[in-house]
Amino acid sequence: MTILSFTNNNPLIDGRQSEKAMLVRRGVQILLNEMRHSVLPELALSSGRRADLISLSVKGEIWIIEIKSSIEDFRVDRKWPDYRLHCDRLFFATHAGVPLEIFPEECGLFLSDGYGAHMVREAPEHKLAPATRKSLMLDFSRTAARRLMMAEWSTGTSYSD
Repeated sequence: MTILSFTNNNPLIDGRQSEKAMLVRRGVQILLNEMRHSVLPELALSSGRRADLISLSVKGEIWIIEIKSSIEDFRVDRKWPDYRLHCDRLFFATHAGVPLEIFPEECGLFLSDGYGAHMVREAPEHKLAPATRKSLMLDFSRTAARRLMMAEWSTGTSYSD
């Protein structure tokens, strides 16, 4: 009998996120779904960075949500300004255990409890260049399709409807 498995049966989880970050992610995903956004976690960007969450609104806006699960998580991460080059709006998301005043005013802010989220602050809009938008939309589409196929293969369930 196998005690430890080196394979992950869920292709949508890569194991790098803390339990608190996953709760924040889930709450924000629930809210964005209610807002009729299409959401992908952990999308690799052309800069080599990886967006915690990227969403596509019904109006075609691309949002990136950077999840921060602690003060230290925010303090040591200085790569977040790079995400502006890949979205129309940039947000942070956190939970009630992190003081909201540490997050920059020039970014939007979500507060999540794992069962939902609240938009504390709207993010200012900074429109993407058309070529960047096209490239991101293709990456988003291909990644979503590939993940759907992997989910079907891993569960034996068809998600075509």
